[in-house]
Amino acid sequence: MSGTIESMQAARAWQEHHEPRAPKPGDMAPDFELHDPTGKEAVQLSGFRGSRPVALVFGSFT
Repeated sequence: MSGTIESMQAARAWQEHHEPRAPKPGDMAPDFELHDPTGKEAVQLSGFRGSRPVALVFGSFT
């Protein structure tokens, strides 16, 4: 599986490479777009700025 980190050493290398670009606590979240479950409507995070809190939940359903 190409998206799997196979060792602790590989995980640390990935983290060191990507962590400098990660948002810090208190930073504004980067904008992104996702589609609803039907795939018909796109929603952008920036569309919620100033209106209401947004909670993002990620998980595996396998």
